[in-house]
Amino acid sequence: MTTADATAPGEPILIVDEVSKHFPGVVANDAVSVEIRRAEIHCLLGENGAGKTTLADILYGVYRPDEGRVLLHGQQLELSSPRDAIEAGIGMVHQHFELVPPMSVIENVVIGTQAKQWLDLSEARSRLDDFFADYDVEIDPDAEVGRLSVGEQQWVEIFKTLYFGVEILILDEPTAVLTPQGVEELFRILRRMRDDGLTIILITHKLKEVMELSDRVTVLRRGEVVGTVNTGDVDQRDLARMMVGRDVLLQVDKHRRDPGDPVLEVSDVHLVSDTGRGSLDGLSVTVGAGEIVGVAGVSGNGQNALFDAVIGVRHPDTGTIRIAGTDVTDSPPHRIAELGVASVPGDRINQGLMMDFSVKENLVLGDQRDQRFARAGFLSRNRIDSFAEESIERFEIKTPSATQKTRTLSGGNLQKIIMARELSGDPRLIVVHQPTRGLDIAASEYVRRRLVQERDRGAGLLLLSEDLDEIFQLSDRIAVIYDGRIVAVTEPEDTTLEEIGMHMAGASGADASTTAAP
Repeated sequence: MTTADATAPGEPILIVDEVSKHFPGVVANDAVSVEIRRAEIHCLLGENGAGKTTLADILYGVYRPDEGRVLLHGQQLELSSPRDAIEAGIGMVHQHFELVPPMSVIENVVIGTQAKQWLDLSEARSRLDDFFADYDVEIDPDAEVGRLSVGEQQWVEIFKTLYFGVEILILDEPTAVLTPQGVEELFRILRRMRDDGLTIILITHKLKEVMELSDRVTVLRRGEVVGTVNTGDVDQRDLARMMVGRDVLLQVDKHRRDPGDPVLEVSDVHLVSDTGRGSLDGLSVTVGAGEIVGVAGVSGNGQNALFDAVIGVRHPDTGTIRIAGTDVTDSPPHRIAELGVASVPGDRINQGLMMDFSVKENLVLGDQRDQRFARAGFLSRNRIDSFAEESIERFEIKTPSATQKTRTLSGGNLQKIIMARELSGDPRLIVVHQPTRGLDIAASEYVRRRLVQERDRGAGLLLLSEDLDEIFQLSDRIAVIYDGRIVAVTEPEDTTLEEIGMHMAGASGADASTTAAP
């Protein structure tokens, strides 16, 4: 499958030698040196902003290093584009797929890989059939890509890259959209690819997956290499300490408690989306005071519609929504917020922030008339500045100052701004969608601990997350969403990742043991 014949397994195939990359005001990579061996799975691990994605982009020809060099088989690489990288034998699959949904699997593979006047579909079909047969992947080559599951689409992306015969494959957060069963299957096949001679560079923030899959790990912190270790010689706490520079609590200390009266009641809600996908089809869920209800599901099964309906951005076609007993089914967002509802959207840029505003302006966005920040109808600069500085310190927001333009910050820091703003008013209901997506391990630790503190204070939380470890760690009850409905409700101690994963994939009846919601 690969063209890696010049280097024996275990010998260096790719050497990053003292590579540095600077952006305005930021040193993304600072004299980074890494040795990648042939036929290994090598993980690049680091906090948000540590420089791992920049390094991967340099290897894939997206950026050119300001200093240092990259050697492949001992020869210096000069890459000006991803096309150059692919021709050199380096491919990359990004977290967000680059596919054409209306086209077939074969067409997507060929149009992305063949630079010929006439596209040879017969050759692509033969190689595709061989690939799927070799690795036990069952996908119809003539299927329309837009109708495939996200896991199947990922395999199309991987094959697009391997079609060129690359010997090094870079994977950026490959498990972000997969069920537990999908992750297990992906890891099984990646191990086989490694055994067949493929070198795999894995970018991930999930320590559990690093321990399960990788052979060696290079940890970056603030653009520098902290060290490279054999995975078998360390544990998750060792890696977390290398990433952050201190001990990190990998589990939130959460004690069982009985929920109070309902703060959220969603009853038989139907809501048809513009595209028809991701709609709600008779969804019901209840959240009590002092309770975290985690909604687990594969992306695109109605999570966005549920979030929007609860906070009033979209109104249900039928059904009712109540906040602490008050019917808010057709209420606007500001009315729902006045009832003590806070929201942390999954799309932080388009829903949560004004990117051209400063950090401190975003920290009070929507609350500028609150008495905490205004006197007699006029904004209080001192109060806003004091709140901003406190929030920056408490949430560890990495910014030169409170007046910094928000668009210059990393994704993790954007999420911290939203969390700081939304949790500041002691809300009775908190609706959170992917609260730690894009956050580094230290920030995730803080956010998760804070959400549990909000629960212990008496707030109810509706947690929408595709991170099952997060769901199990934080939830008092787990509700599984599939095709716009809650198909199972259980408690974390009464189920397993595998059972939840089966429900997420649409299994029912004898295939799964949790109980569907009434």
